[in-house]
Amino acid sequence: MDNQEFDDNLYNQSFAQGKIDFDTISAAVRQILQAVGEDPQREGLLRTPERIAQMYAELLSGYLVDPMKEVNGAIFEVQYDEMVLVRDIEFYSLCEHHMLPFLGRVHVAYIPRGKVLGLSKIPRIVDLFARRLQVQERMTRQIADFIRDLLAPQGVGVVVEALHLCMSMRGVRKHNARMTTSAMHGAFRANLATRQEFLANIARGASPLQV
Repeated sequence: MDNQEFDDNLYNQSFAQGKIDFDTISAAVRQILQAVGEDPQREGLLRTPERIAQMYAELLSGYLVDPMKEVNGAIFEVQYDEMVLVRDIEFYSLCEHHMLPFLGRVHVAYIPRGKVLGLSKIPRIVDLFARRLQVQERMTRQIADFIRDLLAPQGVGVVVEALHLCMSMRGVRKHNARMTTSAMHGAFRANLATRQEFLANIARGASPLQV
């Protein structure tokens, strides 16, 4: 089973349930608090398990979103065959290895083939894949693959730049390290000039990533 099939199965199971299991998450957090030597009945921690359950419901809401319903028919027939670029889309996700945040920005471009996507839908697509337990490489590919399959454009390009707290807070503790990933389809992969135009556009005026 490849990663895409694994992700789809997770989505299908969670969406069928239609909810996050708050009670199970809260009970697990109480056990963690006890395991590290804390008292879950201490005043400051009394509602911490419930708060964390609510936090996970928000941060992992991508499992409960049907991608096609998120697009909601916002695909329009337009005769336009130049690059469409949405840059600097902020995102937050949770690394599946340590469940610590990684955050940054996504740049998405495509060259239409008779169809364009409503502007607000591109950040929504980023969010629905970011709000899952993720690795940056897979998230990058998922965004590009979804837009390719949705619009059948001449090409799609996605670049993700992120700061990973699992590397900043623990382990090697490299606070200034940033990770960049890309996924290219169609003209963005086959045509060097198209790819360079995309990369030049996203490099222009970009500000440093900050926590």
